[in-house]
Formats: sequence, C-alpha cells, structure tokens
Amino acid sequence: MAFPDIKPASREYSSGDWPIKRFDSQSGAEVRILYGSRRVGAKLVLGYVNIADSSAQSFLTDYNSQYGTLRTFTLPASVFAGWSGSRGNIDAPPGTLWRYESEPRVQSVYRGLSNVQVTLVAVA
Repeated sequence: MAFPDIKPASREYSSGDWPIKRFDSQSGAEVRILYGSRRVGAKLVLGYVNIADSSAQSFLTDYNSQYGTLRTFTLPASVFAGWSGSRGNIDAPPGTLWRYESEPRVQSVYRGLSNVQVTLVAVA
C-alpha cells in the first residue's frame, strides 16, 4: 500500500542535525566529531482535519502495511502541494525515503469525520 494521497491541512518540518558525537575528557575539555556531511533525523508532522473516516482508516492501513516503523516509503506530491517550490519548504533531497516515527493519531470529531496526525522521519 502507498502512503495516502491526501493534501494535509498542516505541515511541520524540522531538518534534523548533523551526526555529531561529543566526548568529555577528564580535564573537562569537550571534543566534537562530525560523522557525516548532511543532516539526519529530519521530521515531518502532517495534520489532516475533518477527513472522512475511510480516509483516516487508510493511514492506519498503510501503517500496518509498513509494519509500523520498520519500512521506508516515498511521499506523494500532494503532501508538498501548496508549499513554495516543488519540494516545499524542506531541504530533504528529492527521492528521500520516509518512515513512520510512531503510529498515526486519529481523533474522531463527528460521526464520519476524523482528524489525523502523522509523524514521519527521513531516512538517508
């Protein structure tokens, strides 16, 4: 199953940090070592408001088909629609793979309508 092709009502992106290890010596001096040339751990939080329960169910179905947080996948263009540029306001390169950070959160707001929040993590 593919990630649901639904435009989110809200998006929150954090670009992560560079892979750095910090070491403290006995004298108290700090040493930091950079282990890569690009950021890791970027997150994308998507919010869907007042969508049909069947659409909300599609997120849970996809989560199950990805074995929760195990598998990676690409995102449809609709996720970035409305942000400036083809990839929106994010600095993740085209073709970036994503995985679920946790299960989608579904909130029933009215009979037949739900809100869904999905948190994804970029995988190099």
